[in-house]
Amino acid sequence: MALLFCATSAAQSKATSVDGSLAYSHVEKLVGFGPRPPGSPAIAKSQAYITDVLKKLGLKVEHQDFLASTPNGPLSMKNIVGKTSQSGRPVVILASHYDTRPMANAAFVGANDGGSSTGLLLELARVLSQRGNAFTIWFVFFDGEEAQRQWSETDSLYGSRYFVERLKADGQTQAVKAMVLMDMVGDRDLKLENDGSSTPELMEMVRKSATDLGYGKYLAASQKGMVDDHIPFIRAGISAVDLIDYDYGFNNSVWHTPNDTLDKISPHSLKIVGDIVVRTVENLGQRP
Repeated sequence: MALLFCATSAAQSKATSVDGSLAYSHVEKLVGFGPRPPGSPAIAKSQAYITDVLKKLGLKVEHQDFLASTPNGPLSMKNIVGKTSQSGRPVVILASHYDTRPMANAAFVGANDGGSSTGLLLELARVLSQRGNAFTIWFVFFDGEEAQRQWSETDSLYGSRYFVERLKADGQTQAVKAMVLMDMVGDRDLKLENDGSSTPELMEMVRKSATDLGYGKYLAASQKGMVDDHIPFIRAGISAVDLIDYDYGFNNSVWHTPNDTLDKISPHSLKIVGDIVVRTVENLGQRP
């Protein structure tokens, strides 16, 4: 019986560990739809795909449809949220944006920028939906992270800004214990930033999680200040952290170019970041 118990436990552990290849397969699917700027046919296909995956995992799925005021005029956008069933518990948000930057004369499919983190978030939904978590976990997919013309306070982060305003309106900000954002996490030459704009205690926890897993070499030493979908949460008083590799290609030369393609990202990198996120969620559960 002891041997049977060990075998069963091992099988359960394997079933709920992050699989970088599965995350990569989701990225392949998204990239296959083509460029995903808000309002495009490709983003509609992406929305249907994300929703279908979350529903098949047994998560409660909600859509936040809103009309964003952009320099190009009103634009329909959609946040997608998958929720685990641990009702009444504090909430941990795991998030990614899934849109791509509009580019008039280029086929920008965003394999890393928007694709990698979305594929990983879908894989994390598979893993964490099978576990007994200390929290209710919301898997949040933001639309409209990218600027529609030129990045500014008002032309960027449309989905996360709207999401946080909804949290405030519904009186739910106090229910959120932490928000973990992923963005550009698939680079074959992975180096996660030490983001100075993230909540320091949460960034320290992420970096300790990585070090404890033997992933310290994938952490950047010097600090950068990132402006990303975690910022509206921090401004609302919610602890938030950004897991991002903002050095994509030599001197960030691949970022926001048509060269952001599948061959530049790695299942191994997705596995590393996924493991760090899972360990961080576990460590959050041990905090008072």
